[in-house]
Amino acid sequence: MKPLDGIRVLEFSTMITASFSAMMLADQGADVIKVEPIDLGDPMRYLGSTKGGISALFANCNRGKRSLRVDLKAEEGRRIIEELAAETDIVLTNYRPGVMDGLGLGSEHLRSINPRLIYGGVTGFGTEGPMSNAPAYDPIIQAQTGFAAVQGQGKEAPEFMQSLMCDKVTAYTVCQAVTTALYVREKTGAGQHIDLSMMDAGLYFLFPDGFMHETLLDDDATHDIPLSQLLYSMSDTKDGAITVSAATPAQQVGLLTAIDRLDLFGDPRFDGIEKIMENVAEFRAEIAAGVANFTTEDLLPRLQENDVPAARALDYGEVMDHPQYAANDSVDVTEHARMGSMRRVKPPARFGGDRLAPASDAATHGEHTTEILSQLGRSEADIATLAEAGVAKPADTPPTKT
Repeated sequence: MKPLDGIRVLEFSTMITASFSAMMLADQGADVIKVEPIDLGDPMRYLGSTKGGISALFANCNRGKRSLRVDLKAEEGRRIIEELAAETDIVLTNYRPGVMDGLGLGSEHLRSINPRLIYGGVTGFGTEGPMSNAPAYDPIIQAQTGFAAVQGQGKEAPEFMQSLMCDKVTAYTVCQAVTTALYVREKTGAGQHIDLSMMDAGLYFLFPDGFMHETLLDDDATHDIPLSQLLYSMSDTKDGAITVSAATPAQQVGLLTAIDRLDLFGDPRFDGIEKIMENVAEFRAEIAAGVANFTTEDLLPRLQENDVPAARALDYGEVMDHPQYAANDSVDVTEHARMGSMRRVKPPARFGGDRLAPASDAATHGEHTTEILSQLGRSEADIATLAEAGVAKPADTPPTKT
């Protein structure tokens, strides 16, 4: 039994935030119904590496869900959603403010049908203010929350983190919020509405270290260099590069021992951690010169012997082959009905010492429409009529084994 067995989630979304969040709930046992538009469904289905009409990005954010293909603008389509909502625990949507209300499926209406419903509305910037209706994608949020500024520290211009960082941070925040609301409901019996924006989630995530210099506001506060400038660097060896994070005095001693540069402690520029912080650029230059005297294979064991955190930066293939992931049982390979052989990363949390198996494969567009409508009591004739009218359609092509 998984932790969220018996919990039903209705997801109305495109792209990452609500999709990834709902998938994490599915991995933990929730029955997630992804409600998709009649025509193309979630556009994430078609972005990036693709096989069998499903992209790897979509599969990585949508496994374990049932796909319902329905026209929310049709009266009968809305009725289907109302019937589902009456038996649902969580609704997740990342549409712009007002969209779900305009469809007649907003939080107040659905919670009037089901007072135990937890309704999570995810927006880019919030429901009020000058940007509340602005379109939001990950690079926009990175630029507005300081991610690009942090990545660009010490460089000529801001830089993006080359990953959908704010989308995924928001998804984790959504999961934390809705599961907290489930806990509150256990105590009170009542659901609630949750508003959460990518902008707020991104800033909250980045703030502890990224905004240290914006935290203490009094004039007598001292501001040292950010941790990122002290710890995040690559040093070239004779045949590659490694990163070393020597954050404590003991680790600094271990580092200098490993590279045969204990003499640096006799240099007045580096006499103690405060002096090192004041002259960090010069200190890092001396470290880099010492590292350059070794091959990667020779240096890493010396650093490990001195208990200094260090690693060689791995490429994609090396990450997948890392022995620690094998020891942790972090990754598996499955056969998808349309996508063929594919790799999956398992949910990271262990419950009772056991790693959860990933949920079922990502669905084709509308794959479970007939199943869901049947569970609502619709007859075969009714389902055929809905499909003919364009209100609710099954998948155009059923999944087949490749």
